[in-house]
Amino acid sequence: MAFETTTDEVLQGVSLAGKVAVVTGASAGLGVETVRSLAAAGAEVVMLARDTAKLETVRERLANEVPAERLHSVRLDLADLDQIRQAAQGILHDWPRIDLLINNAGVMATPLGHTRQGFEMQLGTNHVGHFLLTVLLAPALQAAAKPGRAARVVNLSSAGHRMGGMHFDDPNYRQRAYDKWDAYGQSKTANVLFTVALDARLRERGVRAFAVHPGAINTELGRHMDADDMRAMTRNLPEGTRLQFKTPAQGAATSVWAATAPDLEGCGGLYLEDCHVAAAAGPDDFEGVQSHATDPQAAEQLWALSVEWTGVDLT
Repeated sequence: MAFETTTDEVLQGVSLAGKVAVVTGASAGLGVETVRSLAAAGAEVVMLARDTAKLETVRERLANEVPAERLHSVRLDLADLDQIRQAAQGILHDWPRIDLLINNAGVMATPLGHTRQGFEMQLGTNHVGHFLLTVLLAPALQAAAKPGRAARVVNLSSAGHRMGGMHFDDPNYRQRAYDKWDAYGQSKTANVLFTVALDARLRERGVRAFAVHPGAINTELGRHMDADDMRAMTRNLPEGTRLQFKTPAQGAATSVWAATAPDLEGCGGLYLEDCHVAAAAGPDDFEGVQSHATDPQAAEQLWALSVEWTGVDLT
């Protein structure tokens, strides 16, 4: 397994028949490829996205490649906690057992904005919305767990976590000046910290969690970026590092590997990249995971804050 590994290579010889997978951000980019590959391997896939027309168009297109009965679409707006609660209630009713939850959706480098409940848009969408969804779906994940076969949660983070840690004193930029890359870094750090805290709580209940860096892929995630942003992102790279882009099939491979690899059974709370467990990174490293994103104390602090924000906790 390496940089070039694709989803089909990860799933070669793997049968997901009888498994239910839930994928957020399923109407574009990596989400589409993640859905396609999981369904092609036999999984029943619940596709979640905000734009129902776009989501249904993708579902119909994928039905030409995989059996249509394996694909289901549900509206989910990660920037609205009330709508997430409504969507989760319907999902739990229709799918009381969920084997795989892939929190793939995200936004990047957005202008300053806030979700319906007032969270900074990147933190609110990338972390807070996924936190609420995951906690609400936890009973279905636990119901799917069997001895020797854990249910899995995959949270898409990014090497962008190196751009910013959690600012617990002002996470929503109410007092400090807004910087879209710092905000993106904070949200991607939050994805890893959430993974650490979630795995610590659910590992004894048969659910394991992983954070994933998919790599750089030319998808709609970069729709807010212009040429100046690309230059700024390149300047953020360590000296001597060249940004290499993956295809969607290569970019989704680590998510699919995290969700299905037998080698990861019994593991959790890890940050993965290029279909392997990432090493701890130094302050100037681009590859690997920075210590501020895996700090257990920060993970617990973020969990407590997320419970306060959403009003839900694992029971």
